[in-house]
Amino acid sequence: MSFPMALFVTVLLLIGSGFFVAAEFALVAAKRHRIEKAVADGQRGAKAALAGMRELSLMLAGAQLGITVCTLGLGSISKPAISHRLDPLLVDLGLPTGLSYGIAFAVAMIIVVFLHMVVGEMAPKSWAIAHPERSAMLLTPAFRAVVKAVRPLLWLLNRVSNALVRLCRVQPRDELAAVHNREQLTHLVAESERLGLIDKTDSQLITRSLTEPRTPVAELQVPAADIIAVPADADLGAILERAADAGVSRLLVRDGVDVLGSVHARDALVAVTRGKRITARDLVRPVPELAAETTVSEAIEALRRRRSSLAVVRDADGGLTGLVSLDDLLVRLMGPQAV
Repeated sequence: MSFPMALFVTVLLLIGSGFFVAAEFALVAAKRHRIEKAVADGQRGAKAALAGMRELSLMLAGAQLGITVCTLGLGSISKPAISHRLDPLLVDLGLPTGLSYGIAFAVAMIIVVFLHMVVGEMAPKSWAIAHPERSAMLLTPAFRAVVKAVRPLLWLLNRVSNALVRLCRVQPRDELAAVHNREQLTHLVAESERLGLIDKTDSQLITRSLTEPRTPVAELQVPAADIIAVPADADLGAILERAADAGVSRLLVRDGVDVLGSVHARDALVAVTRGKRITARDLVRPVPELAAETTVSEAIEALRRRRSSLAVVRDADGGLTGLVSLDDLLVRLMGPQAV
């Protein structure tokens, strides 16, 4: 093969390697929900990209096969062409034949490896990662056509590789898992803060939203001995006085050891302005009861569903252990800005 033709083939092989590398990283880095939205919007190439993500294992096998073929082509065509071109030049410079061949071989190897790594792999990878969804929609239609042409071979290679993976007691998957557990997300948030991608306040807010929902309300409750309450027969003046002394607006209403509900100081004040003579029993609002192991997220949902601001916490035997408020739960979950 002539040297100009070898150079032309080298360019084609580098383009081919870059194509397979970019397509591979685009499918891995693209967000599935964005591709699904692009399909709904009718964007060109989106359906092919989504189909490729659904059989990711086969597509990656196709990319690896393509990259391998291009690499072998560079090694068998480009390297010898460059080496044979350099060898006579080095001989003309007065180098011995054996030495000139060794130097030409090493120089050709360095040039081919450099071009393959930079032009055929690193640059396409960076481009695909920078624009994963756009890259996937642009490259996947042609990529899937290539994969379809060699599908039987890829199917065989994929089956063999999956069998080897199963020998290691690992179940192979055809799609990339997009779900992260709380521990992984918390680690990602911490790393983002360390790298300066988000500030400390945002990091703390996100971390709380990930970790606090699983905290039992037993850890946040006001102990039973510290609950601010009024007896069921307390008049309006006693309710307002107790609320003012304690600096709270909501009070628990108790009839002996029984909890009847809660009363709001605002309701008592409205009743006073209207000249009513009633007791806390008449203004009581029901409060939900939560188990000590109820999580913060479950407690917030229960309070919102019942449209209540307070809930009592009971142990497994039904005994009163404490009190939680919606405000306190939201502060613990999202920080002071939540209320």
